[in-house]
Amino acid sequence: MNREGDVILVYYQDKPAGHARIEHIGPDVKKDWYQVTILLLTMPAQTVTWILREAYINGEPFTMGGQPMRLERVAGAASVKEQTPPDAAQAKDGNRGPGKVIPLKRDS
Repeated sequence: MNREGDVILVYYQDKPAGHARIEHIGPDVKKDWYQVTILLLTMPAQTVTWILREAYINGEPFTMGGQPMRLERVAGAASVKEQTPPDAAQAKDGNRGPGKVIPLKRDS
């Protein structure tokens, strides 16, 4: 099941069109529909909000403007919410001291 923070591959006309991240999933005024805010990982990045059913969020094909679309979760891409913040990882180890600064020297 796709959820907030997941990296997805957006298919357009049955071909991969680009990657995106699900930013927010909230209820729509229509029953059983959701407003899905997606950050398209393009240059420049763009945010769009699509109104989709749960099945479409989870990979079922749908049409938008008469064109076939599909969302597919990228395997191996951890959700933003699943990742442990660096500070939390350090706190578990008890290593909270200042880091060592290593100067970058160039040989001229």
